[in-house]
Amino acid sequence: MAERKAIMLLLDQLDQLAPLGYTVGLHIRFASPLIYKSSYPAAWVDQYNSQSYYLRDPLVFWGVGVEGTTRWSAIPLPDPFSVMKKAATHGLRYGAVSSYGPITSRSIVGIARGDREFTDGELDRLREATIQLHIEAKPPSDLTRAQIEALRCLANGDRHAAAAEKLGITESAFKARLKSARIRLEARTTSEAIRKLREYRQLD
Repeated sequence: MAERKAIMLLLDQLDQLAPLGYTVGLHIRFASPLIYKSSYPAAWVDQYNSQSYYLRDPLVFWGVGVEGTTRWSAIPLPDPFSVMKKAATHGLRYGAVSSYGPITSRSIVGIARGDREFTDGELDRLREATIQLHIEAKPPSDLTRAQIEALRCLANGDRHAAAAEKLGITESAFKARLKSARIRLEARTTSEAIRKLREYRQLD
């Protein structure tokens, strides 16, 4: 899919920018990102996730509260759980974070290295990559309730005839809803449309 290819290309840019990796949380809603990926050292990722450091991470607090781009060393928030010191023991001594989007759907991207601070030019590249990632990962917002209901019926195991009866419409009208939903989601098949909605958490 074109949007996934665009996201992968942007992640490749982050790989080139950050010698020790990156972490990406896109469209964070209700404390959970739509897309999450980290290429930080595996031992640090395991420790971070197992200890739920995202609930205590000053970088996350900064990113949720501020829209912008800065170096880790410039963030004034306290770190009572020493998350940053623990990250440094894994080589992540210098880094930058970028935050973009409305508070209801914020994207936060962090990058790290062990040898020096990131330059202003590198911060600009991080900012641009964050904006583009946010745009490319934007979930569809123009599906109608009827289209979502039709896809939800199939996702729950209903066949076309049963789903149409449940929704009180003809089977041909049901199929028309599926077709229009596929078009809006740019999905080649109904299964792909359902998968996309699951990724966008619109079938929960």
